[in-house]
Amino acid sequence: MKKLVLLASFVFGGLVLAYGQNSNVKIESGSPSVMAKFKWEETTHNFGKIDQGKPVTTEFTFTNTGSSPLIISNVKGSCGCTIAKYTKEPIAPGKKGTVSATYNAAAMGAFNKSVRVTANVEGGTETLFIKGEVAKQDL
Repeated sequence: MKKLVLLASFVFGGLVLAYGQNSNVKIESGSPSVMAKFKWEETTHNFGKIDQGKPVTTEFTFTNTGSSPLIISNVKGSCGCTIAKYTKEPIAPGKKGTVSATYNAAAMGAFNKSVRVTANVEGGTETLFIKGEVAKQDL
């Protein structure tokens, strides 16, 4: 009886091991080599000196260099003073898309803000930066 239980345990363990190896093959099909991928023209934009009270906007352009459609699910500025918009439809491999960031230049002084882009890329997110200096508006 002990031999039968030992044999059954051995067979069951072998099946679990074989199933686990097959699961790894399935996981590899979702590997980064078959994912979408950002290739940004720039990831940081410097506005230089801007006037207080006048919002400024820049557009970040990217190409999907991956092998599957790139889908942006969310874009969020680091504070309420930064509003972001983005290409909503899937971007096919080799095609371009955009993320725009508008900074409301209300506070005086230097600024350095970020925009977090969430998409179906390796790591799940990418970060863009805007910076500059808000000067008093000349009248």
